[in-house]
Amino acid sequence: MVKSKKTETDHINITKDLLLSSILPNVDFDGWSSTAFDQAIVDSGVERSLAHQAAPRGAIDLAVAFHKKGDELMKNGYQPENFSKLKYSEKVRELVKSRIQVSKAHKEAVRKGMSLFALPPNINEGGQLIWNTSDVIWNTLGDTSTDSNWYTKRTTLSAVYSSTVLFWLGDESDEAIDTWNFLDRRIKNVMEIEKAKAKIKKTSFGQSVFNLLNLFQKPSDDHKSDFPGYNG
Repeated sequence: MVKSKKTETDHINITKDLLLSSILPNVDFDGWSSTAFDQAIVDSGVERSLAHQAAPRGAIDLAVAFHKKGDELMKNGYQPENFSKLKYSEKVRELVKSRIQVSKAHKEAVRKGMSLFALPPNINEGGQLIWNTSDVIWNTLGDTSTDSNWYTKRTTLSAVYSSTVLFWLGDESDEAIDTWNFLDRRIKNVMEIEKAKAKIKKTSFGQSVFNLLNLFQKPSDDHKSDFPGYNG
């Protein structure tokens, strides 16, 4: 078998993974900072020029990579056969829980990341990362919506996910049971809203409103980069 040659992108990704592994122990103390990034370069043994090629903005690029890695781990851990008997809301609940659990070994890094992306220069990118997580969850579950539901599903889940993460960061209960109870309440609230929407849709006024909303279609793959939630 002929081994394929690694591309420049492969080398960049490998370097970024090395830097990410090296920075995480320092993030607990120094946050996603230039100090932590410089120490990661030393600890990883990566040449400084290559490190800045892999992460031009330094630690913030590694914080983004850390979040995306969590999305990837959640997606790769999804086993459809374990979800076959669950209601749709329960499937969403389990994936949100899974997404949080893949980061439990680095809870402080998540906390520092939330602080980083709450800063004015980074807040839009932070929102994109949350949106991307919601998009990954819905796509993993096979969402095929193309109308306004594409937006509302991701907007609603973004709110549920972000509020649950914030609760989890302050949760000291055994096995984070309080967090999962909080998540259950948030999903229950969403289901109540969906029931109310269904009733409104049955009225002539509601039909007119939702027909108007359905003019908004899911962005095509060619134009996703123009969409504020896109983080590809």
